[in-house]
Amino acid sequence: MYRELIGQRKKEFDAVLEFAKNEAGSIRTGRANPSLVEDLPVEYMGSRLRIKEVASITTPEPRVIVIQPWDPAAIAAIEKAISESSIGLNPANDGHAVRLTIPPLTEERRKEFIKVLNQKMEEARIRMRQVRDDILKKVQNAVKEKTAREDEVRLAKDELQKITDDINKKIDEMIKKKESELMTS
Repeated sequence: MYRELIGQRKKEFDAVLEFAKNEAGSIRTGRANPSLVEDLPVEYMGSRLRIKEVASITTPEPRVIVIQPWDPAAIAAIEKAISESSIGLNPANDGHAVRLTIPPLTEERRKEFIKVLNQKMEEARIRMRQVRDDILKKVQNAVKEKTAREDEVRLAKDELQKITDDINKKIDEMIKKKESELMTS
């Protein structure tokens, strides 16, 4: 019974890892990375789209991101989206594309980004624990209602602990990798 519940909720555990990966990718290092801007929302033709849906994003140099919209009319909307975002970069419009030059990070800024990274990763861990606790409650309720055996609670806890440990290990690896990028770029 508990395995079915865990199987049904596996996508939620995968979503936690995807969330952590996206959040880590959105934190700016000293290098150009399309993930810094690709998911920023843009008001374009009356719709809210992500930048990656209206433009191609390239990094021709280690500290430069070039956003080439498929429709030149989208340049102003892309500029506005970047300016209003929290990434702290100033867009430069050359009439055909938007260029972002990434300045080198100061030591103070690196430490701020590491704090933000740790907060985002803690959010991912909280989401994971919420899914785990919800599954455990359902198994415990099933035991109370006599639709599951007593030992299923222990088995569910063991299996969920393995999943939790695995996700925490992957999150820790993401943190180490991103901290390394932040401190060496």
